[in-house]
Amino acid sequence: METKLTLKLEQSVIQSAKQYAKKNNKSLSKLVEDYFKNLVSENKSKRQYSPLVEELSGVLSEEDVKNLDYVAYLEKKYE
Repeated sequence: METKLTLKLEQSVIQSAKQYAKKNNKSLSKLVEDYFKNLVSENKSKRQYSPLVEELSGVLSEEDVKNLDYVAYLEKKYE
């Protein structure tokens, strides 16, 4: 059974969410419903991630991460 829900949000947040929904061919209601389902999901392994996180998953291999020397990079950057 579907029920109406009224939310008070900043206008800029609403506009951004509407643009995101349109870009992803979803309704704003569906985005909110999906978010709430994800938020209260008891099974963390079934948790959905944002499209960006899904897209970036697996981009770096374990070997790539081992070869990163972020501390050295920061030391050089802020000398």
